[in-house]
Amino acid sequence: MLSNFFLTLSLPINIVLFGTMAFGLWIAGAVLTAAADKISDELRLGKALVGLIFLAAVTELPEVATTFTAALQDNASLVLNNMFGGIVLQTAILAIADVVARGAPLTFYPRKPTPLLEGSLLAVLLSLLIAIVFVGEKLLLFQVGIGSVVLALLYIGTIAMLRRFDSRSPWVPVEIPDELISAPIPKPWFVSETDGVTTLMWRFAAAAAVILVLGVLIVYSAQTIATQSGLGGSFIGVTFLAAATSLPELSTTIMAVRLRAYTMAISNIFGSNLIMLALLLPADSLYRPGALLANVDKSAQFALICGVIVTLIYVIGHIIRSRRQIFGMGLDSFSVLIVYGLSLIVFYQLR
Repeated sequence: MLSNFFLTLSLPINIVLFGTMAFGLWIAGAVLTAAADKISDELRLGKALVGLIFLAAVTELPEVATTFTAALQDNASLVLNNMFGGIVLQTAILAIADVVARGAPLTFYPRKPTPLLEGSLLAVLLSLLIAIVFVGEKLLLFQVGIGSVVLALLYIGTIAMLRRFDSRSPWVPVEIPDELISAPIPKPWFVSETDGVTTLMWRFAAAAAVILVLGVLIVYSAQTIATQSGLGGSFIGVTFLAAATSLPELSTTIMAVRLRAYTMAISNIFGSNLIMLALLLPADSLYRPGALLANVDKSAQFALICGVIVTLIYVIGHIIRSRRQIFGMGLDSFSVLIVYGLSLIVFYQLR
């Protein structure tokens, strides 16, 4: 067992291994994003579609591994706190990427309303999830809750709606100042102008495989560090473990911003958070004691509320499109970081 292997190592060694795997995930995420950006150009796919479906699906692989493993172990607290805590953290990743954006806040650039619709639908589904938790989950069939089934069906409908909207919605007539778009776009060394679609797809698949393997290993490493450091399980779920499984999103989002694929960067995060909700159904199927959502504790409930807040902050930022910045980031990103910082204090108190 991998968990037993990491337990045989000392805390300092596990920390070093964690850092090494984090670096590997960073590189793989950068390769993945550059390949996806080039593929979208070659095949003329929308950046929002690529970020929402392809990037989000691959970068969620560590969360999938963590969620399913914890569900098979009947550890409802770890499943729910990792998933819901990850929503807040992944949204905060946009604030970090905002610092990399050139000359203006990240939400100033997208000229299509697709990210705005993505964030709005995500906030609706998160609010519905909060309502299901408040009312109380009921069993449906084979120990699977009704709420998990409903959210999975709504996720499918949401993706279909977004695909249809992105292909048909007109460009919003907004002018972006020349000084923000005239500078040359950096060319990553691992993607060549002569690469064909087949080569790019193989590179995308290889990066995805690396993210899956390292993502699973870093989860066990994070759990071992949590055990050896003596921190509480719920706090680890919404902070450290969520951070470990969100490393691919961090790498891909920052790389997308560097390539000026701003819509792809935003859609990657919103898409990853939407997938979190879709994972509830398979996780609920693997969790044997009963309905998974019947075990939502205060930490997970608070994480959901914070998820709605930070999502709506970015929705508002998309509407206002202010160029004002604080510490190199937009007012919306700065507000999200404040909310996330305050949430960590509350999570620690609820551990």
